[in-house]
Amino acid sequence: MNLPRLRPVIKLPDYFKITVLSLGLAALSQSSHAILLPLRVLDFAGEAGKNTALAAVTFTGLVLAMLSQPVAAAFSDSTSSRWGRRKPYVMAGGVAVMVLLPGIGLAGSFAGLFLFYCLIQLAANTAQGPYQAYLPELVPLDRRGRASSFKALMELLGGAFGIFIIGRLMSGYTTANQSGLWDSLAVLSLIIAAILGYLWLRLKETPTAGSLAPFRNPLLSYRFSPKDNPSFGWFLGSRLFVFMASATLQTFALFYLRDVIGVENPAGSAAAFIIVAGISMGLAIFPAGYLADRYGKIWLSQAAVVLGAGGVILLLLSPSSTTVMIAAGMTGYAIGTFSVANWALATDLVLKGEEARYLAIANMATAGGAALARLIGPAIDHFNRVEVNLGYQIMLGACLVYFILGGLLIKKTRTPASR
Repeated sequence: MNLPRLRPVIKLPDYFKITVLSLGLAALSQSSHAILLPLRVLDFAGEAGKNTALAAVTFTGLVLAMLSQPVAAAFSDSTSSRWGRRKPYVMAGGVAVMVLLPGIGLAGSFAGLFLFYCLIQLAANTAQGPYQAYLPELVPLDRRGRASSFKALMELLGGAFGIFIIGRLMSGYTTANQSGLWDSLAVLSLIIAAILGYLWLRLKETPTAGSLAPFRNPLLSYRFSPKDNPSFGWFLGSRLFVFMASATLQTFALFYLRDVIGVENPAGSAAAFIIVAGISMGLAIFPAGYLADRYGKIWLSQAAVVLGAGGVILLLLSPSSTTVMIAAGMTGYAIGTFSVANWALATDLVLKGEEARYLAIANMATAGGAALARLIGPAIDHFNRVEVNLGYQIMLGACLVYFILGGLLIKKTRTPASR
C-alpha cells in the first residue's frame, strides 16, 4: 500500500489544524441537542409527546452517527486523489452540513425535521471520520497525548460556545418569531464555513502515491481483526463502560437531585452539577496530555477510572448537596483525563493504512455507551417503586460497576510499544 508521506506535527499551529474541526462539530452537536431540536420538536409534537418525539429524533441520529462514520472512514482509507485521502471527505461532508442546516428552519412537519436532522448527522460524520485520522498520521507517538488534549479542548470550547451563543439567540424563539432560529443556523453555518476555508488553505495533504486497494463492502467497515490487533477489543470495552458511567450520571442528575437530595431548584442544581463537571474536565485536559506522553496512556486511564469510581462511592456513602458538587468535580476531572488518555491510546492501536476506520469504530463505543446508559431508566423507576429512592442507589451501583469494568478491561490493553 503506497500511502502518502506526511510531515509530522511538531508545532502549536499544527495541533490546531488537526483538531479545529472538532470545535465546529461540537458547537453544532451540543447546540442542536440542547436547544434547537427541543424547541423545534415543540412546534410539531406539543407538550404531551415532546419527550418521545425528541428521543426518537436524537436516538436515530445517534445510531446513524455510529453506523455512518466507520463507512466514510473506510472509504477514506482507500481513496487515492490529488487532494489526499482525507480532505475530499472533510470538505464534502462539511459543505453538505452547511447546505442542509437551513432545513431545520424550513421543515414544516416533524417528519421534515426528522429527515433533515438525520441527513445532517450523515454529512457531519462523513467529515469527522476521515478528519480524525490526521492525528495518528501526523503526530509522533510521544506527542499524541498533547494532540488529544487539543482535540478535547476544541470539543469543550465548541460545545460551550455553541450552547452559549445559540442559547442567547433562541431565548425569544416562538413559532411566530423565528428570527433567532435563522440567526442561529447562520452562525453555525459561518463557523463550519470558516473552519473549512482555513483547512482548505492551511492543511496540506500530500497526494496519494499510486493507487490503493478499493473499498467496496460497507459492512466490512465495522470489522477488526483480534489476530492483527488483539488489544483493540479490550480498549473498546473499556471505553464503552466508562462513557456509560459518565452518560448515566449526566442523564439522571436532575431527577437524583430532586428526589434524593431534595433541592428546591432541580434544574438549577443540575446545571451547576454539569458546569462543575465541565470546568473540572477543562482543568484536566492539558495535564492529562502531558502525563499520558510522559508516564503512559494505560496507566493514566486506570488512574482516571479510580478517581471516577471514588466520586460515585462518595455519593453512595454520603449523599448531600455538598458531596454532589465534590463528586461532580471528581467525575468531571476523571472523564476529562480518561478522554484525553484514552483517545491518545486509540491512536496508538490503529492499524497503519486504516487509521480513520479504527478511530471511527472507537467513536462507536463512545456513542454506544451514551445510548446504553439510557436503558437503566426503567430499572430506576422499578426499584423506586419497591423502596423510596432505591432505584437511584441501583443507578449509582451500576455506575461504580461500569467504572470498575472499564478499569479492568483497560488493564488488558497493550500498545505496540509495550507488547
